[in-house]
Amino acid sequence: MPSLVTLVFALTYVGMALGRVPGLKLDRVGIALVALVVLLATESVAVSALGAAIDAPTLILLFALMILSAQFGAAGFYEWCAARITRAEGSPKALLALTVTVSGLLSAVLANDIVVFAMTPLLCLGVQRRGLDPRPFLAGLAGASNAGSAATIIGNPQNILIGQVGGLDFWTFLAACGVPALLALVITYAAVALVWREELAAPAARDGLTELPPLDSWQLLKASLGTGALILLFATPMPREIGALVIAALLLLSRRMHSREVLGQVDWPLLLLFACLFVITNAFAGTGLAQEAIQGLGARGLLPDSVAVMAPLCLFASNSIGNVPFVILLLAVWPAPPEGAFYGLALLSTLAGNLLITGSLANIITAERAAASGVRFGFLDHARAGVPMTLASLAIAALWLSLTGWMPWR
Repeated sequence: MPSLVTLVFALTYVGMALGRVPGLKLDRVGIALVALVVLLATESVAVSALGAAIDAPTLILLFALMILSAQFGAAGFYEWCAARITRAEGSPKALLALTVTVSGLLSAVLANDIVVFAMTPLLCLGVQRRGLDPRPFLAGLAGASNAGSAATIIGNPQNILIGQVGGLDFWTFLAACGVPALLALVITYAAVALVWREELAAPAARDGLTELPPLDSWQLLKASLGTGALILLFATPMPREIGALVIAALLLLSRRMHSREVLGQVDWPLLLLFACLFVITNAFAGTGLAQEAIQGLGARGLLPDSVAVMAPLCLFASNSIGNVPFVILLLAVWPAPPEGAFYGLALLSTLAGNLLITGSLANIITAERAAASGVRFGFLDHARAGVPMTLASLAIAALWLSLTGWMPWR
């Protein structure tokens, strides 16, 4: 039933754009799951076809990296980093620079969603105790987590998928995306410091500092060794997902911490979202409509295989349906992108996610965790610095990709 598949596909991505169903407590994950159930119940997709539709290596790699990030969380590392930032000497702008640096570097090697999930509450508490407005620091935290994650193939969910589908090398990816990601961190700091300059002008108080939480040195050592071993494995012929899974399994071998505690830190809803969208977009690809559309765009020279097309497409799509659903959709309907398009898609879709609060999961998580801590970090709060930092970083990234030959301008 091609017409039903097309309708379900269209409604699913409308749901991705809205973020939830009006009047219902149904978010993006719930929307994707309901859509998948409709396809299964109407026999538009067979249960036996689910395995072939889901990109298992990508899900395995993402799961394993979540275990690694959870190990750092179990050591209290994220909370410790947030507390060290808010206890540091210096002006509010120095604290902001530290926030951007720590968030960006951590997000380059760990899942950025977990970084902001863990650090947001303590960052809110710490800066409030210093008598400061937490909103510019939240803008720096979210913006830097996206910018830093753009540098590596394991920095965020969409990069993981792109790396797996494109068969990209870890170090080549870093060479292609590392420099503009680093420049994007500088731009993030500059944009937040400029836009929020009045809020950052007040001196930071020294009384009532956040207590430095305990750091489990043994768990931190395990997590650090696991990260180092994983990066070394990326230089071997072993498939990335298998190497990451081996590291994850070794980390679960513990006499002090129950494996259920670590597994409880895995972002299961995100994995479910990926799985559902894989099936839904695969079903739509089977209707042939996507292929016809791609052929039509190719005939008009509008395929996103150039910076001039990819950059505005990423800016629009990432801030409407979200950069993760957008990447899943594009890779499902575009049969054979050139290698340069993979680098451009990863870099530009990630940086474009900083424009609006709906552009990336990291932004949404930051806002939700801040609200749970009693701090309202709303749409306009994010956009104040998000718009200039995104436009500037996208311009730099576009020039980098074009001038260095990673991706043609036209």
